[in-house]
Amino acid sequence: MSSLPRILVGVKRVIDYNVKIAVRADKSWVETANVKHSLNPFCEIAIEEAVRAKEAKKVAEVIAVSCGPAKAQEVLRTALAMGADRAVHVEIPEGTEKTLEPLAVAKVLAKVAEKEKADVVMLGKQAIDDDANQTGQMVAGILGWPQATFASKVEFADKALTVTREIDGGLQTIKTPLPTVVTADLRLNTPRFASLPNIMKAKKKPLAKLSPADLGIDISPRLEILKVEEPPKRQGGGRVASVDELIDKLKNEAKVI
Repeated sequence: MSSLPRILVGVKRVIDYNVKIAVRADKSWVETANVKHSLNPFCEIAIEEAVRAKEAKKVAEVIAVSCGPAKAQEVLRTALAMGADRAVHVEIPEGTEKTLEPLAVAKVLAKVAEKEKADVVMLGKQAIDDDANQTGQMVAGILGWPQATFASKVEFADKALTVTREIDGGLQTIKTPLPTVVTADLRLNTPRFASLPNIMKAKKKPLAKLSPADLGIDISPRLEILKVEEPPKRQGGGRVASVDELIDKLKNEAKVI
């Protein structure tokens, strides 16, 4: 057995970033029927980083995992076409993905990481649909592993990672032992486009199917969605005749000074 680490990469199927989101008429959720979906961009960056590490012979295996309805297999096949070795699909009933919370996903990923004996769990820092930015941190908490979030550079060393993190004040470089959890930021890399031959090869790569029950996990939601609404439309601006009038409006109307 190889002494090189194994990476588990979480991927999520989301509404494509080019799509204009519309709220359903009953305000129960956003419209998803006949709407283009794709691999979450931050998950794509995580897959790219894991595959690059394998190509550099720093990693033994890259395993993609997704928790979602049957259509989530589309993004797993994309991950396989980008270079992941195999995939695990934790399938949930169609329509329940809107109530699938970060904690439930974190429990699933943690259990799969234990099952696969992964040394690194790599995720996008957030998904562009809910922007929760919680799952990676929760996975680390459940597993009791160190975490390196918002990674803009990852270097593999002997049983450790050196990670450059993007923080409010600039960049922070940390070293973390394995096993560990890493979440990918936007500037970590530029993901490749999957070539047609690799897309065809991906169809033959192993894709295992599990259910949350197989993992002993209850994914029942802890929150209830009462209503989904679009943000209020932005009001048009106005013109002022002088600097004094501008200052007066900022002070007395906007109350920002």
